[in-house]
Amino acid sequence: MISTINFVEVENRVVSATYRNLMIKAKVVLVDKTSGAQLTDPITTIASPVPVGSLRIRLTDRVRPGTYFLVALNGHGSYLAKSAEFEVS
Repeated sequence: MISTINFVEVENRVVSATYRNLMIKAKVVLVDKTSGAQLTDPITTIASPVPVGSLRIRLTDRVRPGTYFLVALNGHGSYLAKSAEFEVS
């Protein structure tokens, strides 16, 4: 089973994405492309058992302008999927 996460858009500091085959309790984190650091906030946890879904992630004021991507991690913190890069202004 291949997991995917697809960036859709950023509008009014809300990131929209779709996913496929992410297990319950998988976490979706924001990663700064420049530093490679995972941000501690926001983190979204998958709660739905359906194999296909969508996410809306509100960016906090601590998220500075730059290039980011989303990474999905399983319950043990292992890599599942990565989105395309996107700009936050």
